[in-house]
Amino acid sequence: MRIASFVYDPGKGAEVDVVLAAVAAALRSSGLRLGGAIQINSDDGNRCSCDMSLEDLASGRRVLISENRGPLARGCRLDPRGLEEVVGLVEASIERGIDVLIVNKFGKRETEGKGFRDAIEAALAKGASVLVAVSAASLEAWEAFVAGLDERLAFDEATAIRWALAATERPGSETMAAAVPAE
Repeated sequence: MRIASFVYDPGKGAEVDVVLAAVAAALRSSGLRLGGAIQINSDDGNRCSCDMSLEDLASGRRVLISENRGPLARGCRLDPRGLEEVVGLVEASIERGIDVLIVNKFGKRETEGKGFRDAIEAALAKGASVLVAVSAASLEAWEAFVAGLDERLAFDEATAIRWALAATERPGSETMAAAVPAE
């Protein structure tokens, strides 16, 4: 089983999005087949909160996952229908075959047994490597889910890229991970 995670503070979600987008770009340029999703936030300046979309890494399709509930709304703005639409796209890419699954967040939906949980299990069953960002708020549920089978990584782009390249190496192939510059 090849599964790695990095834990981040809940207030660092925007940084996670940037790091995972860079990791996905680097892995894609190395020729790996990617599945999973990265979060793209956009702000038109007219609202107090940004719009959240997930980009399916296999197709490039973006799906809005946030609800506009007005300027006085509090609490979670996640649109579960949008999230489940992306999960469906990701699961289809896993069936077609991927090398690496990137999950932008093991969060509240996953702690409830929904979201990307089944996709993570399916990717591992198909032999793909899995990289997951885990909010510190969801760490206990993550640890119960993976039962200590994950490799905990430092939260930085180069470490994640090196891990994914090494995890996807095939016997007899040249070491792709050596191509990643050290920090």
